[in-house]
Amino acid sequence: MCLAVPAKIKEIKGHTATVDFGGTQREVSISLVPQVKKGEYVLVHAGFAIEILSQKEAKETLDVFEEIYKNEH
Repeated sequence: MCLAVPAKIKEIKGHTATVDFGGTQREVSISLVPQVKKGEYVLVHAGFAIEILSQKEAKETLDVFEEIYKNEH
């Protein structure tokens, strides 16, 4: 099973960005979405930003993840 998670772009350096996953920050490649800007949301899979998301899309996806987590615990 593959899972991609929304994250917010905090900083961009070349083809790499620091993204925030709800308080956890990681470095990801933005080579597949070079037009992304600081403050935008991206869908991250296996260390790569694979798609730019609207804030609404990111929130909807994160809400679904939260609901699944609540139902599992």
